[in-house]
Amino acid sequence: MKFYRVNMTTKQAKIEEVPQKFAGLAGRALTSSFILDEVDPKCHPLGPNNKLIFAPGLLGGTSCPNSGRLSVGSKSPLTGGIKESNAGGTAAQKLAKMGIAGLIVEGMPEDDKYYVIKVTVDGAVVEEAPAEIIGKGNYEAIQVLNKKYGEKVGIIIIGPAGEMKLTAANISVKDPESNIRSAGRGGLGAVMGSKKVKAIVIDDTDAPGVTIANMEAFREAAKRFAKGLTSHPVTGEGLPKFGTNVLVNILNEAGGLPTKNFRAGRNEWANNISGETMSATIEARGGKVTHGCHPGCVIRCSQHYYDKDGKYLTSGFEYETIWALGANACINDLDAIAMADRLMDDIGVDSIETSVTIAVAMEAGIIPWGDAEKAIDLIKQIGEGTPLGRIIGSGAAVTGQAFGVSRVPVVKKQAIPAYDPRAVKGVGLTYATTPMGADHTAGYAVATNILKVGGFIEPLKKDGQVELSRNLQIATAAVDSTGLCLFVAFCILDNADAFQAIIDMINAQYGLSLTADDVTELGKKVLRAERKFNELAGFTKADDRLPEFFKEECPPHNTTWDFTDDEIDEVYKF
Repeated sequence: MKFYRVNMTTKQAKIEEVPQKFAGLAGRALTSSFILDEVDPKCHPLGPNNKLIFAPGLLGGTSCPNSGRLSVGSKSPLTGGIKESNAGGTAAQKLAKMGIAGLIVEGMPEDDKYYVIKVTVDGAVVEEAPAEIIGKGNYEAIQVLNKKYGEKVGIIIIGPAGEMKLTAANISVKDPESNIRSAGRGGLGAVMGSKKVKAIVIDDTDAPGVTIANMEAFREAAKRFAKGLTSHPVTGEGLPKFGTNVLVNILNEAGGLPTKNFRAGRNEWANNISGETMSATIEARGGKVTHGCHPGCVIRCSQHYYDKDGKYLTSGFEYETIWALGANACINDLDAIAMADRLMDDIGVDSIETSVTIAVAMEAGIIPWGDAEKAIDLIKQIGEGTPLGRIIGSGAAVTGQAFGVSRVPVVKKQAIPAYDPRAVKGVGLTYATTPMGADHTAGYAVATNILKVGGFIEPLKKDGQVELSRNLQIATAAVDSTGLCLFVAFCILDNADAFQAIIDMINAQYGLSLTADDVTELGKKVLRAERKFNELAGFTKADDRLPEFFKEECPPHNTTWDFTDDEIDEVYKF
């Protein structure tokens, strides 16, 4: 495996051996270790000393089901700390098949042009970006690049928000149908924009493929793993049928669906925006109810959502986005939310950050609660770069500060996602303590608190939550390093053989003899590296706290966020 290192100051690229200190690392383990090692924690995230690294996981490029996730690492311009954000699409598998462990983008051009980095088995070259994609949305730009470089290339791209270096800007990845999957959180699109990289094109022609030390053992383990995924009620039934949006009714019933900027945990019309309603709407309009975001996905929780005229509108229509614009911003219109989702993908902003920000704008009185038309206009203004659009495109914390709002749901300046921490206490600890800023995927305690996967810990009580969040954050860091979709966790938390199958695949691929304890240690190593970077950047325990308004009671259970500082600080004692 090689590093492809692209210097945007000189516009030169080189291929180098992976340094010994990074040997055996991939995905999040590699990106976070690399950022700690090579990026000054005190640097300006949009300055020349920050770096971007793209890395497939340990199982990337293989026939392992659901192994096509791409990790992107950098210093976040949104949080000011370390960031790993990941996405589906085709890029990770192509990089892995080419023998590329990490694609590094560093430096910054002195000129004011935008560039495309073209990656092949022979190396990387920096080319001036086609004029017709500058300032254009992701959908149009991907089609232009497909025509220029070929339909089969992988594409990593930023939209207008990334060009403007807005701190909610994401990095998008072309999926198998040339639609959009995004490494959404943390504003990494702004970092890519600061380096004047509009797109990275990956042509894996003549790629040698991934070497497997013991193919027979690998195939046997992959078969066991696939069987585990397809037979589990969440990964084999719920997610394929209703997508992640299956959670709307579940969380509403549990009283943990944040409503009107986290004022309550339940609302009367949640079913109007639910996964069940979404699925029925897609089916009635001839869309795709189930779809994979990357080749080899057997969970297939994505979909193609069509508008009333039967025209494709968006895919990867996720619970978090639908919740944030729906229950949280009080927009009772699934079609309007789908249009907003498409616009955010096209402009290139994190749909969680931006949707939560719209509720903060409503809190500030900029637009009325529940006004879909005006919410969509705010998103359009981000793409246009109006003064208000630039504020909204900078995220919830900046918007709250600009308009004097005190009720701003963020941790480390990153918007809190779709589960009220007073009603799902385990995920609240994850929000507070993960080095990533508020992020449900960093330690998805909802699985055990609400879905009763991997056991059950009462969501309204504090008992057992510290250990739950800690253990899930450790496990997640390891899963993110394999290149596996996080949703495999639903299966492996309940199925010991499916978990063992992952270890068996890694051992068969690399000729190793890892154990479950080694996987745990990997997760701990990743979290320690991320924590160390943040400490060097100036973060303290005081940053591991939820906003004070969570001390209010949350109807219908009327619970509060009642963890002491000492209890919160226990999460990272390992």
